[in-house]
Amino acid sequence: MKIRILTFITAAVAVCSPLAPARADAETDRLREALRSATLQTRQLEDQRTALQAKLADAERDKAAAKAQIDTAKAQVREVEKQHREAVDEFNKRLVERDETLEKWKSAYEEAATVARDKDAARARFEGEANAYKASTKGCVARNGQMLKAGRELLKEYRSVTIGDTIVAHEPMLGLRRVEIQNRIQDAGDRILDQKADQ
Repeated sequence: MKIRILTFITAAVAVCSPLAPARADAETDRLREALRSATLQTRQLEDQRTALQAKLADAERDKAAAKAQIDTAKAQVREVEKQHREAVDEFNKRLVERDETLEKWKSAYEEAATVARDKDAARARFEGEANAYKASTKGCVARNGQMLKAGRELLKEYRSVTIGDTIVAHEPMLGLRRVEIQNRIQDAGDRILDQKADQ
């Protein structure tokens, strides 16, 4: 616009000037050349401005697309963080449940181990008592055999007593036979008492 006004003023001065026509033609040619140059520069600047506006529009579109991508990425990051927090919370919850279950199992194991130790101790005690009873029973059986033998010998002595032995045993004068019979009875009784089982 400024170039057009300048060109118009220049043309008016040239027309009104009292200078020679040759000078006017040269001035006109020069002004025309300047006008063409200015017009060409204006067109180039307009083209550059249009190209820059197109680039600016492209940049604005790219900026909007990048902003949308950033917003989408931020939303995805928030979602991933949320999922991560939920996964961590779930993992911690499961870890606590596992620890509680482990404690229950540990407690149950300790109880079972205590019961097993008590059972083993009772079994060992019962085995010891059983072995003692077996040894005692063997001793009783052996003593019973000895007692039975002493009883048979006593019974044999009793059966072998005759009427003469009875009369001699009651003879009041010397009483030797009576002492002998009483000694034999006492020996048999001692052998029987020796076989008495101790508790």
